[in-house]
Amino acid sequence: MLNAAQAQGGGSFTPLLLIVLLFGVMYFMMIRPQQKRRREAQAMQSALGPGDEIVTIGGLHATVVAVDDDVVTVEIAPGVHARYARPAIARVVSSQSVAEEPVPAEPVAEEPPNPIVETKKND
Repeated sequence: MLNAAQAQGGGSFTPLLLIVLLFGVMYFMMIRPQQKRRREAQAMQSALGPGDEIVTIGGLHATVVAVDDDVVTVEIAPGVHARYARPAIARVVSSQSVAEEPVPAEPVAEEPPNPIVETKKND
C-alpha cells in the first residue's frame, strides 16, 4: 500500500506541467501577436500627417487635413471636414508625407520595318 501511494505522488507534477505549457502556448500564439499589432497601429497613428489618405474603423475614406494631439481633422468631401480620434484611424491607404519621385519611363524602341512584302498574284 505504501508503495502504491508513493507511485501516485510522483505523477502530481504532470498536470502542473501541462497547465504551464498551456499558458506558454497561449502567450506565444495569442498575446504576443496582439501586442505586436497594437504597437504597429500606434506607430501608424502617430505618423499621420496632412495629405495622408486614410480609412477609419467605420470604413470612411478621407484625407487628413490637420493633426492635433489626440484629434485628426479629415476632409471627407471637398469643403467637408470632420474630426476623429486618432485610435479611430484603421489604416493609411497612401501617404503624401513621404516624397515620391516619379519613375521615368523607358523609351520604347521602334521596330525596324519588315523588308518582306507580301504580294498576291492574280490568276
